[in-house]
Amino acid sequence: MSSKQPPPNKKEKPVQLDENVLSRQRRQKARELAENGVPLFPNLFKPKHNVAEVCALASGLSGEDLDARQDERYCLAGRIMALRSFGKAAFIALKDGSGRIQCHVEKAALGDTQFSVFRKLDVGDIIGAEGFLFRTRTGELTMRIDTLTLVTKSYRPLPEKFHGLTDVEQRYRQRYLDLIMNDHVRDIFKARSLIVSTLRRMLEEDGFMEVETPMMQFIPGGATARPFETYHNALSAKLYLRVAPELYLKRLVVGGLERVYELNRNFRNEGISVRHNPEFTMLEFYRAYATYEDLIPMTEKLICACAVAVKNSLKFQYQGQEIDLTPPWRRLDFRESLVEMGGAPPEVLTDPSAAMAFARQLGGTKAEDGMGKALAKIFDMLVEPKLWQPTFVTGYPRDISPLSRGNDLEPHMVDRFEFFIAAREMGNAFSELNDPDDQLARFNDQAAQREAGDDEAQFMDLDYVRALEYGMPPTAGEGLGIDRLVMLLTDQPSIREVIIFPLLKPGQG
Repeated sequence: MSSKQPPPNKKEKPVQLDENVLSRQRRQKARELAENGVPLFPNLFKPKHNVAEVCALASGLSGEDLDARQDERYCLAGRIMALRSFGKAAFIALKDGSGRIQCHVEKAALGDTQFSVFRKLDVGDIIGAEGFLFRTRTGELTMRIDTLTLVTKSYRPLPEKFHGLTDVEQRYRQRYLDLIMNDHVRDIFKARSLIVSTLRRMLEEDGFMEVETPMMQFIPGGATARPFETYHNALSAKLYLRVAPELYLKRLVVGGLERVYELNRNFRNEGISVRHNPEFTMLEFYRAYATYEDLIPMTEKLICACAVAVKNSLKFQYQGQEIDLTPPWRRLDFRESLVEMGGAPPEVLTDPSAAMAFARQLGGTKAEDGMGKALAKIFDMLVEPKLWQPTFVTGYPRDISPLSRGNDLEPHMVDRFEFFIAAREMGNAFSELNDPDDQLARFNDQAAQREAGDDEAQFMDLDYVRALEYGMPPTAGEGLGIDRLVMLLTDQPSIREVIIFPLLKPGQG
């Protein structure tokens, strides 16, 4: 038995956030307020109006009209965004979730006690304000505050007024600050919410039922992608974050839910770029007794409804170029596009070695990749950048479409489309493969690719094959990328601008 005693437990020091001179000054003001009996974080103030309502009520009313209505009182709550003091009076800019309004504060109206509280307030503090409306000499709508309540004391100063919050990394990492300072950012996420609610409404009006399928799966299927791994301690089992909900949604079609959709997160262990975030939002929907051709007008209808909801038009600018969503959208054959738009030599369509050689010249194709992947590489590099206006691309190779139904006339091709807007893929759809023997053969082919080192190839899912053996009706399904759709309709060049908390490298704070 060892005579050594274990070292005493070291008491960890409490963690302190960084603090600057301005923060210390604010905390000193807070202590002085508290010593005078002023609550710093009361929980009882209830606003009766918001800024947008107040501005709408005053719209069209002159200063004389408002002066005659000084008995009409308004009660707002918001954050002080600017403060100009003139001794015994001040103007402040008050901002809530609906907008901002100028307010006038005067010692004579507030009284000594409330004005002494006001003198210790800072930009960033949240207050409750009651009073009436008037217009300044320049005609600006203003609320004269005669009752003021401190609702929340802010210990940290907001970014400096004229430079604002411009550091991109800080904007994403501290999105709460981004939303406070940049009104256009708030508008982006309001538009995102409108897009999502529009899609849900359209699908439900068309008889679709929303469902939720597992985020953690023993077998990550439904897409060609590298999954994230995790571990369940109680089950002593490896799990994966899902790359797609597809195989679970199609199980539901087997079970008789003939129109289902899910709008939720997917996770793919891939690189980060202006178009890719490892955690992203997808809409997937499945419709029994339909083909991929039936989903083309349905896709046009969904995207156009979102554009009208956000833009009030089917024509708008994206990154300085016009987009016109007016149906019908152009259709383009995948193989023909490689030669006619991409300038690839015609022999790449029939000669695997020629296709592989040409794709290798473009970079990124491995020796073990088949002809389908080579053609897809050529398309990605030479055709996709030219697809600015909405375009349906049809007729994809079978070997890069392991879940798609084969074409009746050309078995090496599948009944599938992808659609593109602004030179990027927006969605993917196909007639679903419902032949269990064919599906098992394709899973075996994918398994062989995994054995050969392709960590994006799909996993074998025998239970899904079992489900198909019970019989899935002819079905068409589609996946639509929500983040890219929001980018398009809010004129944003980066996916990080439309994901409220994008994934970033670990950083302090």
